[in-house]
Amino acid sequence: MKIAVIADIHGNDLALEAVLADIASHGIDDVVNLGDHLSGPLNAARTADILMARDFPSIRGNHDRWLITKEPADMGRWDRAAHDELQPHHLDWLRTLPPTLVHRQELFLCHGTPQDDLIYWLEDLTPEGVVHMSARRRIEGFAAGIEQPVILCGHTHIPRAVHLADGRLIVNPGSVGCPGYDDDEPVFHKVETGSPDAAYAILSKADGRWDVTFRRVAYDHRAMSRLAHERGNKEWTSALASGWLGD
Repeated sequence: MKIAVIADIHGNDLALEAVLADIASHGIDDVVNLGDHLSGPLNAARTADILMARDFPSIRGNHDRWLITKEPADMGRWDRAAHDELQPHHLDWLRTLPPTLVHRQELFLCHGTPQDDLIYWLEDLTPEGVVHMSARRRIEGFAAGIEQPVILCGHTHIPRAVHLADGRLIVNPGSVGCPGYDDDEPVFHKVETGSPDAAYAILSKADGRWDVTFRRVAYDHRAMSRLAHERGNKEWTSALASGWLGD
């Protein structure tokens, strides 16, 4: 059994198409999607059209939630850019997505943690805003009560796999469409993957054991960087060009 895991597309339709082509090249037709589908200064509407046509098992992320709960005037820059492109049927689709989901009885899907789509699960921050791997006790604590052997999360855009003491596997597949960002909450920090490639993961099960392979897929990231530049977003311009935010 093989299942592809995608997350944090953020309206990057070219990255999504490249990832879907790579998934197809591996003969995989089972795909799950961990949210934050559309927000960003790119091609939100076309990304929504692709995802709606594919109808993957999907959950909503924090940005998806904000797109359907906030007034446009109250939205952050990423969400407002996407909202201005989207049609009512795109927002109706986002409203159908649950915050968590169980797939094939063995995979538990969430965006941040099972309890909160804004919390980093496998990473944490120092008071100075340095991103680092979270403590084992903290990671284990968020997994309490989940029965499935594989737990999937997104949100931080950082590919990572962690084996829990009881044998369960937690996987963040990385971000399809946004290789770097900064955030002011809970303290200012940067997340930079150092690569402009699209990222996703492939889960495979053999002899009762689940394993994960992380994939990076090249695509025309410079075209998306130029689009972000045209739309006046310096952060996205740099991240899409290189995987770094610059100074």
